[in-house]
Amino acid sequence: MSPHVLPERPLPGHAVCLDLRTDAGADDLDAAVRAALDAPQPGGERRFLVLDEADRLVAHQLLYERLSSYGPAHIVCLAVGARGERNLSRSLTLRPPAAGVLWLFDTVEDGVPGEAVLRPLVDVLSAPEVFDAVLRALGEVVHGVAVPAVRVLEHDLTEEARARAWRQAVEGLTGQDVPAGAASAEQVPGALRLLLDDGVPRSLAGHRWLPPQGRAGARLAACDEAVGDAVEDHQRIRGAAGLLTRAGRTVDLPGDIERVTEELARFRTAVADAFGAAGGSRLTAEHRGVLRDRGIELPEMPREISRAGIVPALRDHTHGLIGQGLPLRSVAARLAALSARTAPVGSAARLARLDVICGRERLRRLGGRYPFTAGGSRPVALAVTGVLALLAGLWPVLGWVLGPAVGVLAAGLAHLMLRRRPNRSPDGRIDGGGATGAAPRLFGGVAGGLVGAGAGQFLGPPTWLGAVTLTVSLAAVVLLALRDWTRAVDDWWERADPEEARRILREIEALVVTTAVHDWLFAEVRHHCSAGAGAVARLLRGLAETADARGRAYERGRAYERGPSYAPTEHEETPEETPSTGADGVTSSWSWEDWTDGAEEDVWSDMDEDPAPVRSSAPPAPSAPPTPSSPSAPGAPGPDGPAPADGPSALPAPAWLERRYGDGGPLLVDTLVGDLVAGTLVILDRCWAGIERDPGAVASAVHEQRVAELLDETRLRLERDVAASPPPRYDGLRDPGGLSALADRADRPDAARLTGVAADPVALLVLSDDDPGRTVTLCGPEHLRLLSHDPHAARHVRFVPEAMRSGAAGDDLWRGTTEDVVWTGAGRHAGILRLVPLRADVVHTVRAEEAGEP
Repeated sequence: MSPHVLPERPLPGHAVCLDLRTDAGADDLDAAVRAALDAPQPGGERRFLVLDEADRLVAHQLLYERLSSYGPAHIVCLAVGARGERNLSRSLTLRPPAAGVLWLFDTVEDGVPGEAVLRPLVDVLSAPEVFDAVLRALGEVVHGVAVPAVRVLEHDLTEEARARAWRQAVEGLTGQDVPAGAASAEQVPGALRLLLDDGVPRSLAGHRWLPPQGRAGARLAACDEAVGDAVEDHQRIRGAAGLLTRAGRTVDLPGDIERVTEELARFRTAVADAFGAAGGSRLTAEHRGVLRDRGIELPEMPREISRAGIVPALRDHTHGLIGQGLPLRSVAARLAALSARTAPVGSAARLARLDVICGRERLRRLGGRYPFTAGGSRPVALAVTGVLALLAGLWPVLGWVLGPAVGVLAAGLAHLMLRRRPNRSPDGRIDGGGATGAAPRLFGGVAGGLVGAGAGQFLGPPTWLGAVTLTVSLAAVVLLALRDWTRAVDDWWERADPEEARRILREIEALVVTTAVHDWLFAEVRHHCSAGAGAVARLLRGLAETADARGRAYERGRAYERGPSYAPTEHEETPEETPSTGADGVTSSWSWEDWTDGAEEDVWSDMDEDPAPVRSSAPPAPSAPPTPSSPSAPGAPGPDGPAPADGPSALPAPAWLERRYGDGGPLLVDTLVGDLVAGTLVILDRCWAGIERDPGAVASAVHEQRVAELLDETRLRLERDVAASPPPRYDGLRDPGGLSALADRADRPDAARLTGVAADPVALLVLSDDDPGRTVTLCGPEHLRLLSHDPHAARHVRFVPEAMRSGAAGDDLWRGTTEDVVWTGAGRHAGILRLVPLRADVVHTVRAEEAGEP
């Protein structure tokens, strides 16, 4: 068998190809048939494309019959004949409508090996649409046997363009390492938003966290009551009553403030004790009892958040980030930031914040002793008192007594303010000191009174004027004293600021509520969210590393194909061992359905029953891309010397194949990235149930293998048809509503936007008249007499990939003339297959009893 004729990794849904052209024993052929039968084929349709030697069709009858042993099968046989053969014998198994034979002869062109002829022909015929059309056409010709005449156009990328597009696509999937940053509540779903801020769920807005009968609640009420008493006493003492009545002698403001400080310290101690006693990361019944003993009553879990809703919210958040176009490493960084932000640290960590709110320095400042200062500026007080005393002394004769008396009154009121100052307790136990300016008032009043009396004696004003000036002076002295008293009391109150204790109480109470909600009630949920986000972040980093290693492995394979003198570019690396390379380095075929058939245990996959026992203690090694050491890798040296590499220019083109190479269209990289992202989302879709069960479980090996398989499948489509065909559809999504739009990759760009090569020549070829001269018959001139010369007997199969519908201008090239065109979903080949029947006497059918053993 030639490994360079059959596809190394057939696309899902294509016909299963097998090569029976061998001189090996029957056991090898039986193994090839068994492998073909075991190959998955969707929809119950069984298609087999068989390469065989024309003179061995009858000898291999039992092998063909075995292909139908699992059910009805359709077979197209490529029978390769020698130059000297003039007749074809086939068994009844290869008759229409279930089977047909294409007879082509070993007509090796100069410099074109047989593989160069068969390989593109196998690629064309293995497409299910072309396979079915050819089988139907063979059913319409004599004996179901025809000689193909072919003309094919192949659209592909240059090696450099393919390598560049692949490298950019892998980089677009994985991205670069970025710092974690900070998680923002505005960027996460609502179920996670409660965990990122200090808000309280609406359902808990009316809950009493510190009931009055509890220890902490009693301390809170006592402190609040002490602050209220201090405020009430301040209101009593700040006016005329505080200075001129007995109220000023009975009010004990320093004692009130001292009680406020003591009660606040006791409340702070009670809260700190509760924080330290229930500092665990998860709330238990024992913790609830400890908190209840310390006066904190916890409600039940609010309805706005639950443990069951965390993983779906994480899933939506992760899918949203990936859907925004962020690469895997950037998404992992954001999830790591979310994990760090939501990680429970326990209420003991809140003690530092409690110290900031109500620390020693703040308590010391609240309980400090501040001096009482009244009377304003001393020179001003002296001048004002002197003027008022002068006015009172204008009363003739009596002014000598009344003028100085006003000064004595002003000084007496100032002394009374000093005695009844608010920073002094009635018993003198607490005294902050003070000054009211009595001496300047006394000196100014006496001096002014005497000056006024002399002026009154000299001027002799009427008696009524003296009475008026005396009244005005006395009223002014009293009113100014009351003003100075009130201002001084308020100024001292502002500096002492006992009402700050109430603000401290509110801050501590808010801290208690925040701690109760986020460190106690939400502890389990936060732990679940942090562990889940961290697990997904680690998984995404592992997937990115696997994808990078996988992408570099293809670059190394390309470097090998170029020869030992090839020097890697700045984007390529030298060969090295990668963690995603299997032990044998052989690439296996892949499809979405393979995920459900693995023997290894996937602890992050959804299972409806108990998992099967693990067969191997080591994690499964993912399949690796073709490498130089792989015996089946294209381009690897075989027993007969170096074999041609599997690339667009690896084999020379036969005369009927026209190759057109492009440098990559504008949508090629975006399409590849979209396919890789969609496949990654499907991989992640199988992880969420496992994260729900155990977020801390580390089982990335299986998922990294799946990413390696995803890259293999994407690379295969890139090589086969420049990613024009969509990836295999996966119908087992756990979250079809949220993923269907992102995972659906059925809409594909046209070939021109992928390859950079317009599809206009395809329309010119396929829509041309049925001219036999446009095709190349795969036989020599000596075989032409074996063909039927009836011009109406030949059948034509025109095939075009769906991606080639549009031309260079984006218009539909076919304009309704597509009745007889077979549209293929995959492939890079378009062209015409002309099936020329043979003369009736050339083909012989051998019955079962005449057939020999294989």
